[in-house]
Amino acid sequence: MARKPQDYDDIPGTFVFDAERSRQGYGINMFCMSLMKEENRRAFKANEAEYLKKFQLSDAQREAILKRDYNRMLELGGNIYFTAKLGATDGHSFQHLAATMTGSSQDDYAAMMLAGGRSVKGNRSRSGKDKPATKKKAKPKSRSTAKRK
Repeated sequence: MARKPQDYDDIPGTFVFDAERSRQGYGINMFCMSLMKEENRRAFKANEAEYLKKFQLSDAQREAILKRDYNRMLELGGNIYFTAKLGATDGHSFQHLAATMTGSSQDDYAAMMLAGGRSVKGNRSRSGKDKPATKKKAKPKSRSTAKRK
């Protein structure tokens, strides 16, 4: 069943993990949670395609997992905190996954985050609904208030 479009689907590069995505990604997330157990990690690494048959996954979800396409897993309902368990199973840090997902090197990703993160310019809702509020000018304090302080 196709996902019902939401108002917030127009945020570039973002897949909001809402109730519908949670239901859609249940199989991905349960697979990832299974990797918390050593015996499951061993079984998965021994035969990935066979191990995935234990979970209700669409062909697209299965393909995304096998290709380690984390952005696609999120689009198909994966939760970043669960999918990170797959990355850890492969021996990758969260920083490595985030860098991969943003198309940058780990060093470039770390530098960007240390500098305050990605600019909001170009990363806001295309509809304009999330434009920053204009700041209201502070009212000058009355003389009576200023004298009391």
